[in-house]
Amino acid sequence: MDKLTLKTTNTWCPGCGNFFVFEALKKAIFNKKKENIVLVTGIGCHAKIADYININSFYGLHGRAIPVAQGIKAGNPNLSVICSSGDGDSFNEGISHIIHAAKRNNNITVIIHDNHNFALTVKQFTSTSPKGFKGSSTPFGSIEDPINPIELMIASGATFVARGYAPKVDHLANIIDKAIEHNGFSFIQVLQPCIAWFNTYADYNKRVYEYNGPTSDKRNALDIATKDELPIGIFYKKNKPSFEDLLLKKNVK
Repeated sequence: MDKLTLKTTNTWCPGCGNFFVFEALKKAIFNKKKENIVLVTGIGCHAKIADYININSFYGLHGRAIPVAQGIKAGNPNLSVICSSGDGDSFNEGISHIIHAAKRNNNITVIIHDNHNFALTVKQFTSTSPKGFKGSSTPFGSIEDPINPIELMIASGATFVARGYAPKVDHLANIIDKAIEHNGFSFIQVLQPCIAWFNTYADYNKRVYEYNGPTSDKRNALDIATKDELPIGIFYKKNKPSFEDLLLKKNVK
C-alpha cells in the first residue's frame, strides 16, 4: 500500500483518528483500478487525506464536496466517486446537499469523518456534538441535542447506511469496500476521535460493538441506529436504481 501514500509531510495531530481512516481507505481500494477512482473532499482536517493518497482527487468548497462528487459521477458514470467529508462540513455547512444526494440515490460513496467538532478552526460545536459540549463557541456547553447521522440518512433515502470506528481499520476497510461496490448512495459515519479537542477514545472503546447486518427494513435499521450503545457495521441496504441509472435509463424497472 506504500504506492498509495504520497511523500507529503503529514500535518494531522499525532494520534488523530484520521490516520486510521486513511489506512482503511487504502486497504479498501488497494485491489481496485486506481485510474477509475476519484476522491472528493471538503474543507477541514478530514480534507487533508487528499494530500496524502495517490489517487485522483478534488478539493471542494466548505460544505460543497458532495455536489462536486455528484457532478463528477454524472459526467463520467464509469468512475467510482468517493467523498470524504467532516461532520461540520456536511451536517452543518452542507446539510442540504447530503440530504438531497441521499434522496436522489446518487451512486457515490460518502465517508463522514465524525469527530463532533470543527477541529481545524479550534473546537466549535457541530450538529453531531453531544449536548453539553464545551468548545470555543459554546464555553458553557451546547444546549442543543445532536442529530443522529444514521437516522437522518435512512430517513432521507440512502440505500447503503453504515457506521465504522476509526481504530478498527480492517472492519472499516470492509465497509468502505462494500460501499464502493453498492449501486446507489452509500453513507458511512466514521466515529473518529479528535485527540486535540475532543478525545473520545476511552468512551468509544467501552461502547462500540460490531453489528451483523444489514437489514432492508427501515424500522429495524432505525431501532438499531438509535440505541444508546454504539453499534458499528452496515445498518441498512436496499437495491434500487441509482440516480445515474435513471438519468441514463439503465437497469430501470
